[in-house]
Amino acid sequence: MHYVIGGQGDPVVLLHGWPQTWYEWRHVMPALAKYYTVVAPDLRGFGESSKPVTGYDGNTTAEDLYQLVSQLGFDKKIYLVGHDVGAQTAYSYAAIHPDNVSKLVIMDAVFPGFFPPNFEGACWWCSFHQTRDVPELLTAGNEREYLSWHYLGLAYNPEAITEADIDTYVSSYSAPGGMRAGFEYYRAFPMNAEQNKALSETKLQIPVLALGGDIYPAFGGDAPGNFALDSTQGLAENVKGVIVPLSGHYIAEERPDFLIKELVKFFNE
Repeated sequence: MHYVIGGQGDPVVLLHGWPQTWYEWRHVMPALAKYYTVVAPDLRGFGESSKPVTGYDGNTTAEDLYQLVSQLGFDKKIYLVGHDVGAQTAYSYAAIHPDNVSKLVIMDAVFPGFFPPNFEGACWWCSFHQTRDVPELLTAGNEREYLSWHYLGLAYNPEAITEADIDTYVSSYSAPGGMRAGFEYYRAFPMNAEQNKALSETKLQIPVLALGGDIYPAFGGDAPGNFALDSTQGLAENVKGVIVPLSGHYIAEERPDFLIKELVKFFNE
């Protein structure tokens, strides 16, 4: 598993979403590294990490993360932050290894098996990506056009993800197996739903912060509440929610300063 690491202090692990890589955290890592040891891996199938055919469910990707954290040899519990599909890995890790996590942050994500009622039908690409082989065929050679729709359509501030940033992401996803691996995270939704329901029989007891975007152009405007909070409440006992003003889905890139302040405040509480 490829990762980027920097700083000194208590460990903070940042898990990116789709269609991104560790690079999602480029604006956040330098500030956090003043206070913490910050680790941002490329999850299975993304960026410079390996792209196996299977193993994109939450429990398996959580085991990937467990191996990495063990390899790094932290002697303290980690602060764990997950965005989008990275939030599934983060939750699964916290539920399976509760003694290894101090606090959990969920960023603009929902969990299969615990989708809020107002989320159903909002994510057309969730169904599209689960279709076997068709997304790969239709996006081959058009990776930039397809991914750009997601960056621009789900960001309140589209200038937060520049053309150069898109080049970086597209380079990763255009690599052999890159798009397929991303789609496999969505194809794992049914398995994740089963895993989440089983894991949620024992709710998380650690503090959880659920951050949600404020405005989604692709959804026609204001977000209908905090999807992340609504979904996470079924999995954890101690959850608080924060709506990130003037941000869409890509909080770490659209509002990095706001995010840094919220993370440091939450970690220090």
